[in-house]
Amino acid sequence: MEFDVDARTASLSVGEFSGFAIAPRESGEGVSGAWRAQLGTEWHGRLRQQVASERTDAQFEVAIEGRIAHRGWVLHLTGRIDQFVPGESPAEAGLLREIKTVTRELPTTEEELRAAYPGYFVQIASYAALRRLGSERESLLRAELQFIEAGSGLSQVVALTPADDALFRSQLDCVTEFLEARRAARDRLRRLAFRHAFEQPRAGQETTVSDLAAAIGSHPGPILFEAPTGFGKTGVALEAALQHLHRGTFERVIYLTGKATGQLQVVSTLSAMVAASDVRQSHVLRDNAPGTGADAEASSVTTWLVRNKGEHCVNQVFECVREQCRFLDGAAARWKQSGLARFWLTDKESNDIESLRRAGRAATICPYEITRAALAFKDVWVGDYNYVFAPSASGLFRDQPGFRPEHTLLVIDEAHNLPSRAADSLSHRFDSLAAEGVSSELRRLRVHNRLLSAWESWARFLASLRSSESLPLEVEEDARHLVGEIGSVAAEVPVANADLAPGVGETLWALAAAAEQLRSIDVRRHWWSPAAGQLEITCLDAAAHIGTTLSDFAQVVFLSATFGPPDVFSSACGLDEEAAAADPAAATPPGRLGSLNRKETKQLYAHLTSGAELLRVEEQKAGSAPLTVRAATPWRDGAYDVACDVRADTRFQHRSRYFDLTAETLSTVRGAARGAIAAFFSSYAYSDAIREELQAAHSELRISMQPRRSDLASKTEWVESALADSDILILVLGSSFAEGIDLLGGRISHAVVVGPALPEVNAIQKARLADLQAAGLTREEAFRRVYQIPGMTKVNQALGRLVRASGQRAKVLLHCQRFVEPGYASLLAPEYRGGTLIADDAALERWLNQPVPT
Repeated sequence: MEFDVDARTASLSVGEFSGFAIAPRESGEGVSGAWRAQLGTEWHGRLRQQVASERTDAQFEVAIEGRIAHRGWVLHLTGRIDQFVPGESPAEAGLLREIKTVTRELPTTEEELRAAYPGYFVQIASYAALRRLGSERESLLRAELQFIEAGSGLSQVVALTPADDALFRSQLDCVTEFLEARRAARDRLRRLAFRHAFEQPRAGQETTVSDLAAAIGSHPGPILFEAPTGFGKTGVALEAALQHLHRGTFERVIYLTGKATGQLQVVSTLSAMVAASDVRQSHVLRDNAPGTGADAEASSVTTWLVRNKGEHCVNQVFECVREQCRFLDGAAARWKQSGLARFWLTDKESNDIESLRRAGRAATICPYEITRAALAFKDVWVGDYNYVFAPSASGLFRDQPGFRPEHTLLVIDEAHNLPSRAADSLSHRFDSLAAEGVSSELRRLRVHNRLLSAWESWARFLASLRSSESLPLEVEEDARHLVGEIGSVAAEVPVANADLAPGVGETLWALAAAAEQLRSIDVRRHWWSPAAGQLEITCLDAAAHIGTTLSDFAQVVFLSATFGPPDVFSSACGLDEEAAAADPAAATPPGRLGSLNRKETKQLYAHLTSGAELLRVEEQKAGSAPLTVRAATPWRDGAYDVACDVRADTRFQHRSRYFDLTAETLSTVRGAARGAIAAFFSSYAYSDAIREELQAAHSELRISMQPRRSDLASKTEWVESALADSDILILVLGSSFAEGIDLLGGRISHAVVVGPALPEVNAIQKARLADLQAAGLTREEAFRRVYQIPGMTKVNQALGRLVRASGQRAKVLLHCQRFVEPGYASLLAPEYRGGTLIADDAALERWLNQPVPT
């Protein structure tokens, strides 16, 4: 749907118009709709041949369009009707016919069909209304729906009646009411009032907000906003976003972050900024926008935090099968009387997950459907990366009525995690036991033999697999063929989810979804078997998918404390590919002009005919390239006193020789500290070994090791307890304690990082290494991208949590020879580079005896 709230015009297809609804959608066919669509195409073809043989003047796929004025809006509707059969005489009205394939048994009552498929009747009524516009000759035009039972081909015709025109008018009401709500939202945002993100900004925060807002308003390409941990990136980004919502630069903001705690922080920060307050004490932008004079009533921004579908579920066991869930089955019929529209018609209703679950239970409607319906009316959507980048989840945002990414600001927090998270959403895992379970269930249901045979072949194939870091090419080809075969058959053979045993439907359709992804999303993948009977299809590089997805949005802002090398991050997110796609003329011309044929030469000169054109191309490339905005943080200058300890080599094959030295170093550093120290390790196994060494040599030291799994409250409790009662806190680089716990700032005077946290060498890392080399990188550069950059990013993340505010200081010992090697040292954040060199015990004592800088 395209619309202009100032001109009060909208353009949409008849299909969009007839299916438009702010309510649960009844879809009894579920994911098996794919096979129905394919059979529908076949039945359409047969009926077309039949009608064409009877009436040579019949027309097919006839374009119909028209403009309808309704409630102050003008809607331009376009579509194609399946068949138009002219009257046999000038006095006889013609016939419009729309054909629909359904799964229910036919014939049945007209009332049942109307109740089950209201959108189909709106669609045919819309075609009839458009065809009759301005034509007296067609004022008596007839119309009908022809239903076809997918499995048998049985047919039932339902004629449109004059009363059905009310369906069309009712749908006009529904669409224009929504468009009016969008217009009201635009006017409300023009009166937007909000507090500054920081009541008393620290040095750098105020100017950084201005810098980021200016960049968003002027730079057409992606923006990388880099700020250290504790700076207040969330508040800065939200304040800049609210400024642009007010100005009308965007109509909506999507804020993504990978952790639930981060999402809650976004909502909490935003709530504090837009809480009701005296406008004179708020930050209100005027910018000469209409309706924002001094007397205009201030307004707020509306927000919705999207939690995953399972968290919404109110059943004891989460398995989303519509026909088996009383909160889903028939929800559309209960919706109008449910009163759930209060969640978007008023800002008085709390929309946290527990409130949604209570409301859903009371109305006997799935709480997730409340979220689905409410989003269309909200200005800021907060959620996980998956709602934009995972094919299995992105429909929640993409299919929202009125959602226009080209008018949306996308903010991606902790963006250094995006490439791996997007790759995870494009990866798949299968095992033979689950496949055999599907086969057994399909045998029980006596489904079509093609589908059963395909699944039995798949189960046998998985059972034959032995552990392998990479499938031989011939085995990979067999796997591709079987996945494609099941995907193809699943699109043709009906299976009702309601008939399947618990868990079977999820496995069955996961494979069909994988087949669709393999067909439609072109990324590099690795096929391997981690254990006997298991197959993993791992996405090695999601850059192309990320870049394509990002290109839909008006503006994208990435937030991180640790982007790493900007060129590597841009490449991992497909930003270089996005820039090239934005202007095909900017593609690098052939190096050997003499090899061009006449056609190629003509095409080249069509783009590059002058120096001015060459300059234009370069300017466009520069404009679409990422722009880095760095936070001003004068309070971090000199806050870290870093030393590099070259006495130890912590590489896996050498580290055991230095266990005693590492343990003794930790004891020595603890002796110089004013309280507990933090010791960061690359793995639990490594930290366990050093803990045992410490306990044997220094039993008086109190050591606390981070728990492996716990919720946020338990993690916070552990940190507080460990800081109070321990001498050494052992933390693992890359864990939530090193990346997501913000309680160490100013409370740890000394820290030791025991080696860079390089990823473990495994099948996937080897495959990524080989993949980058095959793409033309040297082995050294490939190693840097696969191992060094991720490892050093974890170090930078951990150290960033030690100094989070003005006046905080920390001494940091980097304990490994590798930290002084150029390949590793260059990847440290600037404030951690060039520290004191520790070559012997005496040098360590001298450095420790120097006071922490103030």
